[in-house]
Amino acid sequence: MDKKKITYQLDTPYSATSWPSITLEDQETILELLCTLLGSLGQYRSEYVQLSRGKRDKKRKRKAPTTPSKDLPPPPAPELKSYVDVGLTAVTRHLQEIASKAKNVEANLEDKRLSQETSITSYSVIFVARSGYPSALSSHLPQMVAVASKSHPEQTPIRLVGLSKACEDRLSESLGVPRVSCIGLREQAPSSKALVEFVRQHVPAVEVQWLKEARQAEHRGTNINAIETFVGSKKQRNHRLLGS
Repeated sequence: MDKKKITYQLDTPYSATSWPSITLEDQETILELLCTLLGSLGQYRSEYVQLSRGKRDKKRKRKAPTTPSKDLPPPPAPELKSYVDVGLTAVTRHLQEIASKAKNVEANLEDKRLSQETSITSYSVIFVARSGYPSALSSHLPQMVAVASKSHPEQTPIRLVGLSKACEDRLSESLGVPRVSCIGLREQAPSSKALVEFVRQHVPAVEVQWLKEARQAEHRGTNINAIETFVGSKKQRNHRLLGS
C-alpha cells in the first residue's frame, strides 16, 4: 500500500510574472496582419535567396569549373528586413543590448555625442509561438521585455504577444523558412503602423510586479511549499525498477 510523504520545495517570495492575455479573435487578427507584413520577406527569399543543399552540393561547386555568370545580381532586400529579428537568440540578445545601452547613456548624460552613439532601436512588438518552445526557454522574455521597456521610459512599452502553436506554420510560410517561433519587430518598421497600433490597443504591457516589490527594500522570507506525494513500499519500488 502506498504511503503518504510530504516533500518540500523552495520558491521565490516575489510575485510570479505572467504573459499578457490575448483573446483568440485578437490573435487571429494579429496573425493576419503580421503575415501580410512579412510576406514581402518570404517572397524575396523564395525568388532570390539560394537555399543550401548541404555539404555535398558545396563539394560539387568546388570541383565544377568556374565560368563567368551571366545572371544579373539580385535586387536589394526589402527595407523591412533590417527591422525584423527572427529567432529566440537574436531577440534575447537585442533585448540585452537595449537595457545595457540605456545604462551607458544614463551614466554619460553630459556627453551628447556618446549618447547618440549608444542609442539603439528598440522593439515595438515581440511575437512568440509559445507552444513551439519548452517553457524554460521562453520564460525569461516577460522579465527582459519589462526591463528593456523601463530602460526607455520615454518610449511606448514593448508589447509581448504569445501566439498558439498553430500560428508557427503560417509564420514560417510567410517568411519562407522551415521554422520560426520568435519574431522581434523594431520601432518605425515600414508598413507596420496598422499592426503595431492594433497590438497596443488590444495587448497590455508586461507588468513585472516583483520589480516594484524589490524596490521597497523589505525583507521577504523564502516560500516553502509542502507537497503531498505517495511512496510505495520497498518491494513495490524494486519490482517496478526490474519491470522497467
